[in-house]
Amino acid sequence: MQKFTKKILVLLSLLSSVTMTLGQSGPALQNEPFDLSRDFRDFTNTYFLADSLAGFNPTTGQGQLKWRRNQYYPQHAFNNTMAGIHKVSGNEFPGIEYAADPVLPFSIEFVSPKTIRIKAQTGYVAPSTEPSLMLVKEPNKDASWVYSKIKNGHQYKSAFGTVVITENPWAIEIHDANGKLLTKTRHQVDGKTSFTPSLPFSFVRRAADYSRSVAAVFTLSPDEKIFGCGESFTRLNKYGQKVNLYTTDPNGVETNGMYKPIPFFMSSRGYGMFMHTSSPITCDFGATFGASNALLIGDESLDLFIFLGEPKDILDEYTNITGKASMPPLWSFGLWMSRISYFSEQDGRTVAKQLRDYRIPSDVIHFDTGWFETDWRCDYEFSKNRFQDPVKMIADLKEQGFRTCLWQLPYFVPKNELFSEIVSKGLSVKNAKGNLPYEDAVLDFTNKNTIEWYQNKIGNLLKMGVSVIKVDFGEAAPLNGIYSNGRTGFYEHNLYPLRYNKTVADITKQITGDNIIWARSTWAGSQRYPLHWGGDAEASDMGMEAQLRGGLSIGLSGFSFWSHDAGGFAAQTPEDLYRRWAPFGLFTSHSRCHGQPPKEPWAYSEKFLNTFRKVAETKYKLMPYIYAQAKVASEKGLPMMRALFVEFPEDPGAWQIENEYLLGQDLLVAPIFETGSNERNVYLPKGKWIDFQTNKVYEGGWHKMGGGEFSIVVLVKDGAVLPQVQLAQSTAQIDWSTIKLVSYATNGVATGKVYLPNDSQWQEVSVLIKGKKTQLLKDPYNQKVKWNCVSFLEK
Repeated sequence: MQKFTKKILVLLSLLSSVTMTLGQSGPALQNEPFDLSRDFRDFTNTYFLADSLAGFNPTTGQGQLKWRRNQYYPQHAFNNTMAGIHKVSGNEFPGIEYAADPVLPFSIEFVSPKTIRIKAQTGYVAPSTEPSLMLVKEPNKDASWVYSKIKNGHQYKSAFGTVVITENPWAIEIHDANGKLLTKTRHQVDGKTSFTPSLPFSFVRRAADYSRSVAAVFTLSPDEKIFGCGESFTRLNKYGQKVNLYTTDPNGVETNGMYKPIPFFMSSRGYGMFMHTSSPITCDFGATFGASNALLIGDESLDLFIFLGEPKDILDEYTNITGKASMPPLWSFGLWMSRISYFSEQDGRTVAKQLRDYRIPSDVIHFDTGWFETDWRCDYEFSKNRFQDPVKMIADLKEQGFRTCLWQLPYFVPKNELFSEIVSKGLSVKNAKGNLPYEDAVLDFTNKNTIEWYQNKIGNLLKMGVSVIKVDFGEAAPLNGIYSNGRTGFYEHNLYPLRYNKTVADITKQITGDNIIWARSTWAGSQRYPLHWGGDAEASDMGMEAQLRGGLSIGLSGFSFWSHDAGGFAAQTPEDLYRRWAPFGLFTSHSRCHGQPPKEPWAYSEKFLNTFRKVAETKYKLMPYIYAQAKVASEKGLPMMRALFVEFPEDPGAWQIENEYLLGQDLLVAPIFETGSNERNVYLPKGKWIDFQTNKVYEGGWHKMGGGEFSIVVLVKDGAVLPQVQLAQSTAQIDWSTIKLVSYATNGVATGKVYLPNDSQWQEVSVLIKGKKTQLLKDPYNQKVKWNCVSFLEK
């Protein structure tokens, strides 16, 4: 009996262990962020630590890496128990068939003089059946790096940096062009200086199912700052944070969940990294151990790109690989007017008329969840009861200068008349039994039949005259789903937004000629399919500030264009908040008023209406500046709304600022976030800055500044030219034959950029200022444009 009881206890212990492991391999709640860090501190798992180079061909960059087997164990001293890690022997039978310390493939490649690619395997890898959707194409190999053999290792050098590979202990060091160490892989020997055990470069093999995941662990340095990872609403500098890269619907912008996680980040030390995978990732940026940048990658293989240079260089290199945003159509830069929701043709016609009657320039009317017969029940059909002639309505709106945008989503509730068709035709994601993982049917974009069916539905709307589709949701692809391509949600969940974005953008471009969507969820590569907006922000001061951090963060992740719901989404916007948020929305590349009604400015006070109109008019007058800056951003992978350090990497103060931004190269914008206030402290990078509203000149540094009539601080960089046009009520009515060049400089030469619609490239304009006289130095368009050169003091 005692022996039987002992066996039962052992079985229960094993069952408990397996259950705990399985519980740790996914979110506790559906759509909750996936945290991989728990798997990398589990006493039941086995850990293989990167130990030494077992072989290497410096010509091909191919080699083998030896991994030492370890496990966690409790180590105790004076009433303090910690989780240590120590070497163990193999536990497989027969031992001759399985390596205790496996030797596995490792390689290093050079993609460009500034880009390095590191690969490592943890076991057998099947040949890929399709090219990576995250990459524009498989990157070329660059031959400019010069190899030399060094003691205990190998060295490669380019004009921009040096890579050193040491053999024993194995390490990869990344140096800049001056020889400064930027970062290196962490070996177990690097943890000897601390009493706290820390995880080195390794991979885990789970006891529950023998699945494997990589921990690519690198060093962090004093005062190092980390930026990126997608549209993250937490502090802009990610050092000290643990960031879970797993698409979720955070239902707001004040949590650590992300609609738009991106497996890319950059460091203030002059490097960036792209984790080429679609698996869940947990980035521990010094949160667990201050000197360790632990990239806990769910993938059983490592494919890591490292970029060298200043922030602009890194963004350019990263988007060379994953793609740059194409230039959106001119009309998209105008004002989008919306609420949740306009329910009828009459609603759409009325708001269009009121926009024109109140002389508020605007280009898009958006119909959200209410254009179907049943609110939210997406069937791709206009309600026959509330839309008498949608084709004529769309045509009439376009004649008035308005494009039409429509909402939809890729989930279908059982009451939806399309549900049975989707399920019977096998167009949705399935579970392990072949049924639905969720109550809703979720379209499977790995299935060609699904794409054809879905694009036919979207295409019919575009053929009616609709200009753009709102690509809402997409964050909840089933983690435990089985997809048509044979993969599970572990690899398809994060990739779902990219497939979704691409599917809608492709059919839109095919029918309308414009590569444009209005999307909420993303993954690496989604920047190729603009536009994206910031989700369902809380209508509060904190929601507004968090929304800006998210926009700056996605801009530091390869996205050129981003927008948000001016005023916040989740509740009716108080006028004081809308007064401060509307100019923030309008001083963004793309501007949309959306959320709980009312959002129309005439629904508020007359004073608010008049100010809203003036700010909107200002954006339309500045359209030549915005359009040209957008063209440059799309070519270089730069964000239109960019963190200060992107333009001023040599200014230490610029790296600290997360509640101001540059709109393009020359406009600095500082929204006012506090209720009841119309002033704030503003940091200005080195140089002179000119207040856009008052013309007052400021030197770099901290200043307390008022928001003026616009309730926002806007300054122009000294030496800039802001090209402007006469006011028009839509971008279609802008007269590009006459452009005013407003020079923001007291003396000397001021420069700016102009990009005319239908041009192949932007042009630089230079204006000479002598006292009170201004003169165009060179006409890039040979008198096709009439130039009116004035000083900011004359505007």
